[in-house]
Amino acid sequence: MEINYKELGFTEEELFSRVDHNELESEKITAPRYSYWKSVFRVFFRNKVNIVILSLLLFMILFAYIYPSVTHYDAYANLMDPNSKHLSPASAMAYFGKNIHWILGAGASGESTFDAIWNGSRISISLAFICGAINMTIGVLVGAVWGFSKKVDAFMIEVYNIVGNVPTILIISVMAMLFAPTFWTMVFALTVIGWLGIAYFIRTQVIIIRDREYNLASRCLGTSTVKIAMRNILPFMTSVIVTLLATEIPSYISYEVFLSYIGLGMSDMSLGKLIYAAEGAMVTPGWELEFWSPVAIASVITVVLYVAGQNLGDASDPRTHM
Repeated sequence: MEINYKELGFTEEELFSRVDHNELESEKITAPRYSYWKSVFRVFFRNKVNIVILSLLLFMILFAYIYPSVTHYDAYANLMDPNSKHLSPASAMAYFGKNIHWILGAGASGESTFDAIWNGSRISISLAFICGAINMTIGVLVGAVWGFSKKVDAFMIEVYNIVGNVPTILIISVMAMLFAPTFWTMVFALTVIGWLGIAYFIRTQVIIIRDREYNLASRCLGTSTVKIAMRNILPFMTSVIVTLLATEIPSYISYEVFLSYIGLGMSDMSLGKLIYAAEGAMVTPGWELEFWSPVAIASVITVVLYVAGQNLGDASDPRTHM
């Protein structure tokens, strides 16, 4: 069988050049060059389903940000027109003309349901990514030091025992009620203690590997706790962190939808706010699309984010690179 030496990353001269008969040259090992992230994406894109899921996710995210900025959505543009409210797709197109804005009909204020959904999607996705970035950054860094330093562990475990036993949804609800219902209030409510559970999970994973030989050697050589945690421990937990992120980001959309549905959400017309505002349309004949459209989009975004993140987390495990 003919070997393609280019796939190994070496030329024929490198593989078959003459060497001196000495101990150093005899110990040289020829092996293909390894790139961790290149291997991650190779394994991820090997599954064609992941390509479809990622394409759908990128389309929804890009559409949620580009479409509202192009159309300049105004929820109250037709508020004074009594004939424009609660229209089915066919009636809306007959009244306003055939275009993409009215393919899902019109809502309670005469607004385009299609435009309202994508404007709400932009708000909800932005909330999820901002909260995910804040909570994961703080949680991973604190958890790494928490699990490696026994002094920090003694303090943080007491904090977790006190705060961690309070229901998360209760704390978020109280925060949402205490402050003005704005976008950044919701971000604060979801991140004020949201990082604590992530930090505890990372702490547990760090404890498993902190006493391995190379970490003990680094400690004996005087390496600081922070450097050991950042350079010796966290790089081995990439797949765990990616998998955790895959569950965290969709959960923020779920929290936002739930809080808005019970009347504790932000004032911005997010997906949750749209579902809350269209609650009465769910049981009104001919108006059902106003309620089920944002529900469907919120569900699809959440599921696609979760599946794409889980599959990327699996691909991040070096054991799948063989």
